[in-house]
Parts: sequence; C-alpha cells; structure tokens
Amino acid sequence: MKRTLTTAAAVARGTYGTLRRTRPGGDALWNRTNHAGRTVTLCAGPATALGTATAIVSARALPARHRWAGALTVLTAGACGAYDDVAGDDRRGFRAHLSALRRGEVTSGAVKLLGIGAAGLAAGAVLKERPLDRLLAGVVIAGSAHAVNLLDVRPARAAGAVLALGAGGLLRGGTGAALAAAPVGAAAALLADDAAGRTMLGDTGAHALGAGLGLAVVGANGRAGLAFHAAVLVAATIAADARNPQSG
Repeated sequence: MKRTLTTAAAVARGTYGTLRRTRPGGDALWNRTNHAGRTVTLCAGPATALGTATAIVSARALPARHRWAGALTVLTAGACGAYDDVAGDDRRGFRAHLSALRRGEVTSGAVKLLGIGAAGLAAGAVLKERPLDRLLAGVVIAGSAHAVNLLDVRPARAAGAVLALGAGGLLRGGTGAALAAAPVGAAAALLADDAAGRTMLGDTGAHALGAGLGLAVVGANGRAGLAFHAAVLVAATIAADARNPQSG
C-alpha cells in the first residue's frame, strides 16, 4: 500500500511539473478562470489521472487483471472528462444532456455519461463474478466519478474529499486499501497547488480520482455494501440534478 501511495504521488507530481513547463498545445488549452476570477491551469487533471492509473497498475497486491481493468477505467474516466474540459459547452445537468441525446445530438456530457458508465460496467465485469454484483459495481464506479466532479467547484474541495474518503478505505486493508491508495496518493501530491489556486482538477482529474475511489469501494465490499453505496450515489446524483440543473 505504501508503494502504491508513493508511486501515485511521484507520477502525479512529475507529470504536473512537466505539463506546467511545456504546456503542449499552448496556454489557451490549459488556462481557465476559477470562481474567484483567477487564472489557473488544468495541469492537475491529467497528472492525477496518470498518477492514479500508474499506481493501480503497479499495485502488486492485486491480481493482474484487476490492475489493468482498474487502470483502464481511471484513464477512460479521465479521457471523457478531458473531452468535456476542452470541448464542453454551457449545458449542464443530466436532463439537458439526455434531452440533447434524444434529439440526436451527442454532447460532452453524454460522452461522459456513456463512456464512464461503460467503463464502470466493464471494470465491474472483471472485479465481480455475479451479474448483479457487476451491475452494482458499475453504478458505484460511475457514480463515484460523478460525485467527485460535483465537488470540484472550489479550490481543494474535490481533492480534499478524495483524501478524506480514501483514508477510510486505507484503514480497512485488503483489496480496497490497495485500490484506495492510488487516488489518495495522487490527490495528496497536488492538494497544496489546488488549495493555493495555482491549478484545478477539472473534469479530467475529478472523474479519474472519483473512478479510483469507486474501484476501491468495489474492492472492499460485497453485495450489501455495493447496494448501499450505489443507492447513496444515485440518490445524491438525483438530488444534485434537481437542486441545481447546472451541475454535472
């Protein structure tokens, strides 16, 4: 577990530093204005996604197929988030994106919904054996990715939540702890820069870290635990969408 934590932190920090120096594609691709009107970079997003995925692959306590399935899920979640960071429009909330999809328009939100949902279900098929458990696992992974993204509205809020929630997984030990160590290590490495307003996770980092947390929940729980977490995440998503149609 310690090795997974340090790998995630080292890769995330190294990637972040490289992106800040090189800015591939130019400043317009990486700079955004935060809630306070300050210019921040999106460099933390790809950095945390890569750090989390690399750490999962290197977690020797996990079976090889679990490691690769987990890493691909995190990278897929991050890639869907990156598409929204770059090509997203002002439409927010599942209702807006689903309405557009019914009209034949594929929005960035629909890409996230379908892409991360499919990745979660694919990971569930690898991590669990029974059909219902696989379905619940997919809901937990996709729901966790969305939940962390909802929190990414102020500096360090999403990263702090990942650390707080992931700490519980670390204490439980076993497969869940091995998986939780990856997003926790990546989030910890960029927390100070996020809190200081130098960078932000964006959809890329928030979805990747959330998917990593979801994988940890799946690894630590049987059917009852999965059902409970899935119900909480679905209820939270519905409530957030009802209260604030601009979320998501």
